[in-house]
Amino acid sequence: MESTLAYRTRSQEEISDEKVSSSPDIPQSEKPYLDENFEDHDVTKPFPIDPDEIVEDRQLSFRAVVVGCALGAVVGASNIYLGLKTGFTFGPQLFGAIFGYAIVKALSKSLPESGILGWLGGGPFGPKENCTVQSAATASGGLGILFVSAIPAMYRMELLSPDPSQDIGKLIALTACAGFFGVFFVIPLRKYYIVKQKLTFPTPAATAYTIRSLHNGRTGAITAKKKSLGLLYTFVSTFVFKVATGYAPGVLYDWHIGWTLYRLGFSGMIHMENYGWILEFTPAFLGAGMLSGLNASWSFFGGSVLAWGIIAPALVKNGKAFGTSISDDYPLVSYIGLSFKDPGAYVEKPSPRYWLLWPGVLIMLVYSFADIFITLIPLFKQMDARSLNPVSWFRSDPDEVDEDLTPVEDRIPLLWWTSGLAISTIGSCAILATLFHFNVGEAILSLILGFLFSFIGVQSSGYTDVNPVSTVAKASQLIFGGITKASGLALKPAQTLNLTAGVVAAGSAAQASDMTGDLKTGYLLRAKPRVQFVAQLCGSVVAVFLCTGLFILFVKASPCILTGDTPCQYAAPSINAWAAVAVAVTSPKLPIPSSSGYTAIGLAIASVLTLVIRNFFIPKKYWGYVPNWNAIGLAFVVPQIQYSIAMAIGSILTFVWLKRSPVSYDMYMFPISAGLLAGEGLGGVFQALLAIIGVDGSKYGTAIGCPGMEFCG
Repeated sequence: MESTLAYRTRSQEEISDEKVSSSPDIPQSEKPYLDENFEDHDVTKPFPIDPDEIVEDRQLSFRAVVVGCALGAVVGASNIYLGLKTGFTFGPQLFGAIFGYAIVKALSKSLPESGILGWLGGGPFGPKENCTVQSAATASGGLGILFVSAIPAMYRMELLSPDPSQDIGKLIALTACAGFFGVFFVIPLRKYYIVKQKLTFPTPAATAYTIRSLHNGRTGAITAKKKSLGLLYTFVSTFVFKVATGYAPGVLYDWHIGWTLYRLGFSGMIHMENYGWILEFTPAFLGAGMLSGLNASWSFFGGSVLAWGIIAPALVKNGKAFGTSISDDYPLVSYIGLSFKDPGAYVEKPSPRYWLLWPGVLIMLVYSFADIFITLIPLFKQMDARSLNPVSWFRSDPDEVDEDLTPVEDRIPLLWWTSGLAISTIGSCAILATLFHFNVGEAILSLILGFLFSFIGVQSSGYTDVNPVSTVAKASQLIFGGITKASGLALKPAQTLNLTAGVVAAGSAAQASDMTGDLKTGYLLRAKPRVQFVAQLCGSVVAVFLCTGLFILFVKASPCILTGDTPCQYAAPSINAWAAVAVAVTSPKLPIPSSSGYTAIGLAIASVLTLVIRNFFIPKKYWGYVPNWNAIGLAFVVPQIQYSIAMAIGSILTFVWLKRSPVSYDMYMFPISAGLLAGEGLGGVFQALLAIIGVDGSKYGTAIGCPGMEFCG
């Protein structure tokens, strides 16, 4: 799992440059099934050739691409739901690898090898084709980040049509700009970061180990069956539970303890309800806590306590922030409203959520940049003048030894990606000029920024498994804010330019980062990069249309996503962050309350000092006790405290599980957590469909347990 707000999902130690087997980044459950040489393998080089491995003449197959795209679509749908809820998304690599193995392996055994059925799904299935499945899954599951952040922010600020279905052509074209440009310029990144820099890429490396172990004879089949069944059972049961919660949310899903105690006579407990302190039985965020670990999850929860248990009540009490009454019959007050329609209220009468937004955004921006800089200091020291010359990434020195261990005939031809890069660049400029009124210079600048941000994303994720692209890409808003002010552009066109450029820069950088990780998985498995490239292109086509359609589906079912009205089941923190930055950098006067600004600066400085102390003065074995300020900042932006509570509980459960039964933990932790995430996400998509056809819980459910006896959920 990863976050659109640059939030690290797994507490990982640094992988040794020499031996992956000594690192917890490679699941312990994979190690018993590896031969001695494989277990000691150097992660910078492809796995040794297994003499017992089947010969794979067909790495690119119809079944691999279709199954991969279908699995990626499941993750993509889940990510849009989860992203709109809290800004969290999770990567489909391991989901696609495990589920892809289960599905294609079953097809390979049940269908004949020859004829039309053999072409559709019969015949041997090996690790390289499995890599094709997960490559297609990663590509088709990507780009959802755009539809939970900058694109809906444009609607929130009334920069596009009131109905997104009227803009479907614009949305598809804009998504294609980001998606395909990112895929084509990833190839020189492969050469530089995988072949030359030899970065580890923890999650892609773990995916390669997983695929290798699944195909490792009888023991691999046993492991695959257990993992697949664990994932399947969890996914199905979670999906059913999520759909059922729509018909009795106050009973099955949200427990409004403060509201219940208020109705029983404890009048002061209504403040728990008003500030959002409820319990929610959300499988997705129990799973997120399982993946994130104690440090990240409890930092997130601690940030919620600080923001919504201490600062927000103090702001209201001292008249620095204000709530809005939402009931004439009960003292129910909303403190999580956020509107960008009344500039006069930004400073004079901010809501606690708007006041807290600025410290949260600045903490994440400053902390992400500082973390990247400190973490990459060793790599900067290793760089020479030639490694800093972009020309060297695109062409080879005739006197240089070819370090790429992939056969030349299996590599991606220069003509393929350069032609695609040229076409996507020209096409992007044309789309941005005709549909969004960019001039050529502005269009090219947005693409260049995406290219530059991808280096930060790939470098960081390859070295630490942290991908801060979404947060870092907000720098594009600062750059274009300066451009629009210098050119004297009117407010609405300036905001449109600002957010559209952010879509292209963030989307292309995120796509490039994901695809580079996929190529690392393929490099370890000795899969053909040209096959992965085709699978990625196919997946990207699916992602462009899938994400656009899902976005329209969600906003039709819940219009509050675009209006920002409360109450709304989607907090949309990324939307609010992108909109807030766009408002700030295009306004004549910075629309930030002074008390919020000073607090933001103070907490941002504290986050950097914490990072410096952790990295230079605290032994690494104690880093887990140092607060994660990225997670704390996220809590300031996300007013739904129930998510941090659920993650804290999930992390505790896995901590106890690991201590009591490490073998079962290694076997089932990821399948169960991934099933919880994907199951609730897809259940949320199905709930949106039920709402559109008019058979959801708002018409046929019960409001028992909901505040004011209104429908909730």
